[in-house]
Amino acid sequence: MNITIADAISSLNPNVSFSVDKDIIVAWDLAKKGHTKPTDAEINAELIRLKAAYDAQEYARTRKAKYDLLNQDEMRYDDVKNSTTTWVDAIDAIKAAHPKP
Repeated sequence: MNITIADAISSLNPNVSFSVDKDIIVAWDLAKKGHTKPTDAEINAELIRLKAAYDAQEYARTRKAKYDLLNQDEMRYDDVKNSTTTWVDAIDAIKAAHPKP
């Protein structure tokens, strides 16, 4: 995922309308009192924070993709009928392969 300057500005000022063109703020809704344009330093810090937050969830996105490939309802049903642990084993394997940091 590519986090943009527009994402950072929206995160810093979620209720303000603005436009960005080629990473430059070209329009800012001055009607919103108390909402000033963020500085370049504030935008860059927010970009770094957003990227770190996104990167920190990589394991969760990977796990979800792997979980979605399983037919979990069928696995749980078969485990109950057969007294097996196939579903739990599959989930444990995914968690072990993609550990939470």
